[in-house]
Amino acid sequence: MRFVLATANPDKAAEIRAVLAPAGVELVPRPADVPEVEETGETLEDNARLKAAALAGATGLPALADDTGLLVDELGGAPGVYSSRYAGEAATYADNVARLLSELTGVEPAQRSARFETVALARWPDGREVVARGAVRGFIALAPKGTGGFGYDPVFVPTEGDGRTFAEMAPADKHALSHRGRAFRALAEALNAAQVGDPSGRN
Repeated sequence: MRFVLATANPDKAAEIRAVLAPAGVELVPRPADVPEVEETGETLEDNARLKAAALAGATGLPALADDTGLLVDELGGAPGVYSSRYAGEAATYADNVARLLSELTGVEPAQRSARFETVALARWPDGREVVARGAVRGFIALAPKGTGGFGYDPVFVPTEGDGRTFAEMAPADKHALSHRGRAFRALAEALNAAQVGDPSGRN
């Protein structure tokens, strides 16, 4: 199965490759001349579809895209679909984490529950799609911990883990629990089950 990867984020691309490699999915890098896709969707699935459709249209190849949101219960589900730009359009990972921790100032640990959600989507130039989802519950730490991962990983502690943030985990440990790992493993299973990896029928 061969797809062009829609994301231009090298950290996200590396995670997706690590998750999909054992499933036999070959990923072609996003062409440098394809412009960024404006994420104007109201949902994670909307944004994943926008990105996958744009890449499939630009390259003539099947494309894989995802969108991920961190939903914090105390903040009414924010930052949600705006997670990557919570502190502004040009926000860095650190900027977003700083705003999140500021918004939760004074909130007790028991009230800092959250979940990560990812929608992974495969789309062909003819409009066919396969969609999968992954989620993991956890809570927001009082301060960043760890140097691995990216995004909100330094402050997200998965409930199913051992008390470490995602940023404190080795990549394989994170992938086993993470929203993105679950979404792309589910997508790979769905693609294999449907045998739609190649429009020619070679899969």
